Amino acid sequence: MKYDVIIIGAGPAGIFTALELVRSGAKKKILMVEKGKPVDKRHCPKSETGKCMNCKPNCMITTGFSGAGAFSDGKLSLSCEVGGDLPTLIGEEFAQELINYTDKIYLEFGADEHVEGVYEGEEIKEIRKRAIRAGLQLVNCPIRHLGTEKAQQLYLNIQNYLLEQGVEILFDTECENIILEDEVCKGVRIVTKAGEQEIFGDEIVIGTGRRGADWLEKVCAENGIAHRPGTVDIGVRVECRNEVMEMINKVLYEGKLIGYPKPWKNKVRTFCQNPGGFVSQENYDNNLAVVNGHSYKDLKSENTNLSILVSHNFTEPFNQPIAYAQKVGELTNMLGAGHILVQRYGDILDGKRTWPKELQRSNVKPTLKDAVAGDITAAMPYRAMTNIIEFIRMLDEVVPGFASAETLLYSPELKFYSNKVKMDADLNTNIKGLHCLGDSSGWTRGLMMASAMGVLMGRRLL
Repeated sequence: MKYDVIIIGAGPAGIFTALELVRSGAKKKILMVEKGKPVDKRHCPKSETGKCMNCKPNCMITTGFSGAGAFSDGKLSLSCEVGGDLPTLIGEEFAQELINYTDKIYLEFGADEHVEGVYEGEEIKEIRKRAIRAGLQLVNCPIRHLGTEKAQQLYLNIQNYLLEQGVEILFDTECENIILEDEVCKGVRIVTKAGEQEIFGDEIVIGTGRRGADWLEKVCAENGIAHRPGTVDIGVRVECRNEVMEMINKVLYEGKLIGYPKPWKNKVRTFCQNPGGFVSQENYDNNLAVVNGHSYKDLKSENTNLSILVSHNFTEPFNQPIAYAQKVGELTNMLGAGHILVQRYGDILDGKRTWPKELQRSNVKPTLKDAVAGDITAAMPYRAMTNIIEFIRMLDEVVPGFASAETLLYSPELKFYSNKVKMDADLNTNIKGLHCLGDSSGWTRGLMMASAMGVLMGRRLL
């Protein structure tokens, strides 16, 4: 079997690579390999069972066409200042052009035309003044919110379009490794229910997302693909009442705040804010359960959730940041008997665990119903926990009430995109015929930037 282009991973980066090739009229034979299912066959049973069923062989939320994007809150950040380091590789102006172009494609396939975060009233000035006083940087970013339920339909539209245009997609198929001959990538080895198989192609594109970052790191090490350890983010998912976040929800929708708390001054930031949203669980390989957040267009809760992430940059001789983050997650899972842990902020300050009866009496009711009340500080590294506590205090100056004793902290929140593949501006690695895209490559963080990187890849392969 021989193809012009083989794309590993049907997440946003891989999808938009194929889209750009097809829409540009390229007469290329394209194959996409995806370990999960078609988007219309993806269904998380938790909505019926009330608890995570730890689906096998793959989590329905994190794998399948469109990756975790189909079950995320579906926020498209429309500024090149947000979403990773791709602008440093190709230039900010060009990155913004790609984002604007990619946004139009999303609109064609059904994205909501309304853009959040463009409000210019006096409240913005007040929020910025408070942020400056607190020592925080406020990043303005227009956001197109798809919504979890709307995102699934949009990606189904794209999936059907690609199939209609002759793109082949192998679902329930795992890529085992790449095939190298004289330092040239010639194809991939895949595993299906029928067994192992070798498929050859002129150009191999890997876009396996955060879900596949660990796998790509191993592939890089085994095959001499130039890469380096990057930043790993370890943190918590915070949940409070909508009333506390009312101003930011209204004027920004997602408040992106960055700080450098004492004493270490590590970068700490907010990420993925979900007004009226729901805290959720995702399962990774080796039964690792991590916390995330969703936000629907129509269904709303009484709470707002967002993540607080601490950036860890390691130096020699350590070169396993993804494994480090996984160990933090595994320890937390152990304390929660395989479930997500939740603890009240006030209990952390008081040096005690949270008990279920205390959650029942709180104003803030957990939206992740099967989270286990406990003590996240027993697993969280001291440095990360100290950064989080200090950052919450700083945020309380911007959003009074955020540091309430009843504010909930869920753990572990981990972002696996620390392995950074070395590439040139044309997205070529040191292995001829091999390209790495999206969050797994370490160059993007989020739907829009990964999608824009896919567009660029498609143009380079014309």
